[in-house]
Amino acid sequence: MNKKVALHNLGCKVNAYEVEAMQQLLEAKGYEIVPFEPGADIYIINTCTVTNIADRKSRQMLHKAKKMNPQAIVVATGCYVQAAKDQLEVDPAIDLVIGNNQKQRLVSILENYDSNHGNQESVIDINKTHEYEELEIEKTAEHTRAYIKVQDGCNQFCTYCIIPFARGRVRSRKLDDVVKEVSRLAESGYQEVVLTGIHLSSYGTDFTEQPESLLSLIQAVHSVPGVKRIRLGSLEPRIITEEFARTIASLEKVCPHFHLSLQSGCDATLERMNRRYSAAEYKEKCQLLRKVYNNPALTTDVIVGFPGETQEEFEESREFVDDIAFFETHIFKYSRRNGTKAAVMENQVPDEVKTSRSHEMIAIGKRHEQEYIKQFLGQELEILVEEQLQIDGENYWVGHTREYVKAAVKSSENLENHIVKLCPTKMFSEGILY
Repeated sequence: MNKKVALHNLGCKVNAYEVEAMQQLLEAKGYEIVPFEPGADIYIINTCTVTNIADRKSRQMLHKAKKMNPQAIVVATGCYVQAAKDQLEVDPAIDLVIGNNQKQRLVSILENYDSNHGNQESVIDINKTHEYEELEIEKTAEHTRAYIKVQDGCNQFCTYCIIPFARGRVRSRKLDDVVKEVSRLAESGYQEVVLTGIHLSSYGTDFTEQPESLLSLIQAVHSVPGVKRIRLGSLEPRIITEEFARTIASLEKVCPHFHLSLQSGCDATLERMNRRYSAAEYKEKCQLLRKVYNNPALTTDVIVGFPGETQEEFEESREFVDDIAFFETHIFKYSRRNGTKAAVMENQVPDEVKTSRSHEMIAIGKRHEQEYIKQFLGQELEILVEEQLQIDGENYWVGHTREYVKAAVKSSENLENHIVKLCPTKMFSEGILY
C-alpha cells in the first residue's frame, strides 16, 4: 500500500516552490499526497527561521504533526533545521531533519529511514557549499501563475537577518535549466511566471565560466513562447540602473510591478541595518522606474522599531515612505532574532512604541494603496483571470492587471486563465476594480 504523505509550508515563496518540488518527487515515486490532517504516514514541514516567531511556529507545527499521528514519521526540512539542527535532532516529536540543499535527497532519505530507522546525516554546512540544489516543478497549485526559483543564498548580512546563515552564500541556477522549466510550464498552459530567489538581484554573480546576470535571465525567459507575463521577486534597489530599467521596459512581457526592499527611509537606521544604500539613492531608483514606465506599481517592505530608532528617525522614515507613495507597503515591527547583530544592539525599542509606529505606517500605506488603485478607474485594463469569487452576493471572475491590481469581470463563460480586457468604473471595498 502506498504511504500517505502530508506536506506543510512555512515562510517565503522560495519555500513554497521547494515544497511543490518535494511533493512532485514523492508523487513520482508512488507516494500518495494527502491533506495536512490526522491519518498521514509521513508529515513533512518545510520550516522558516526568519524571526523567533517563525521558529516557534515551526516547532508548533512539528509537534502538531506528531500529535495527529504518533506513529507517523515527522520530517523537519528547511531553514529552521539549518539554524537549530542540534535542538531538533533531540526533539522526540521529530524523526528526521533535512537541511537546505538536501531536499532533492528526500525520497532516498525516507527510504533509508524506513528500512533501518537510521537518521543519516542530512544537514550540511550550508556556508561551505557552492552547489545550487536542482529542484524543479512540472505544475503548481496556482493554475495561471508559476513561481520559479532561480537563485539561493545571500551575501548581504543585514544586521537583523539570519537568512545568510540558514541559506548560505549566493548560488544561481543555470540559465538553460530555468528556461527549460519555464518552457515546460508554458506548454502546460501557465501564462505568467514569477522569478524568485533568496536574493534575486545576485543572480549570476557566482558564475565564473559563463557570466550571466538577472538581466540576461529575464531576456532569456522573455523569449519563451507561451509566456505572456514575467514578474520579478524582491529586488535590491542598487540593481536598478539606467541600463537595467530601459532594457526591461523594452521587454513587453515584463510587468510594471516592482518590489524594492526599503526597510527604512532614514539613513542612520539604514546604516545600522547594513543596507548599503541611502534614502536618496533609493528614491533615485524609484524615479528611474517611473521614468521608463507609465505609472508602475512600486511595493516595498519597511521595518519599524529597529534598535536605536529614535522618534526623529522614525518620522524621517515615515515622511520618506509618504513621499515615495508606494502601491503597497508591507510593515513589520522589528523582531529580535537570536544570532544576529541587531539582537544584541543597545536601545531596543519597546513593543508599545513599535506597535504605535506600525499603525502610523500602515495608515500611510493604505491611503497610498487606495489612491494608486483609483487611478485606473476609467482606463482599459488587461487582466489575467485566476478564479471565480462571490463578491457582494454575485459571482465575478477575478484576476490581476499587469500592475498587480485586482479587477473583476462578470461573465457566464469560464474565464480562468484567460486574458480579458475591461474598463472599470467602480471599486469594491476590498480594493477590487470592476
